[in-house]
Amino acid sequence: MMGKGLFITGTGTDIGKTYVTGLIVKCLRDAGKKAGYYKAALSGAERAADGSLLPGDALHVNEVAQIGETIPNLVSYIYEEAVSPHLAARRAHQPIDFQKVEHDYQRALAKYDFLTMEGSGGIVCPLRWDAEQHVILDDLVVKLGLPVLVVADAGLGTINAVVLTIEHLRMRQLSVAGIIFNNSHPNSFMEEDNAMMVKELTGVDVVAYVQPGDKALRMDTEKLAALYA
Repeated sequence: MMGKGLFITGTGTDIGKTYVTGLIVKCLRDAGKKAGYYKAALSGAERAADGSLLPGDALHVNEVAQIGETIPNLVSYIYEEAVSPHLAARRAHQPIDFQKVEHDYQRALAKYDFLTMEGSGGIVCPLRWDAEQHVILDDLVVKLGLPVLVVADAGLGTINAVVLTIEHLRMRQLSVAGIIFNNSHPNSFMEEDNAMMVKELTGVDVVAYVQPGDKALRMDTEKLAALYA
């Protein structure tokens, strides 16, 4: 069986995309499914004592979901400066080679039945912008043909952010698998209305709610697995 993939994007930076991604992969693995993780480019990595760069996001998912992968199999490009990947790459004189990214993605896909690919920031995140190539994150998702799961904050302002993200995904003819609300609070009338309005305006379901400090995803594993394609 060829592996299935799912792309995780956020409605913006620091929305909790990595935290939610860790819970997603953990949910699948806890149910006995062969699930893995991959990220094309990560910026804002810390430097270890030996001088190597530590990709915090990828290492978090690797640990939470107990994947046991090596860094080169988790991330293709790691940059130290906490700026957009296109700028971090330019300043590091290490532009992203998308043939390498596609090769690394396919290698991971061959290894796992369910591969979760995490994006960088929001869906309109420049990955490479130089004299040779202009590539935005959505270009990569289109090329890989992945359905997209949108991670959003449950609180104020999310209606606008989610609707604009989904409209952009549809403009690029990408399949939207669902929405996960992070930083969710039970019995919040505003958050309940946010979920209702997002569904009314986009036709896309909020498939799960993640509360602060959650150690597990409140979602049926088979319904989660069905989002992958």
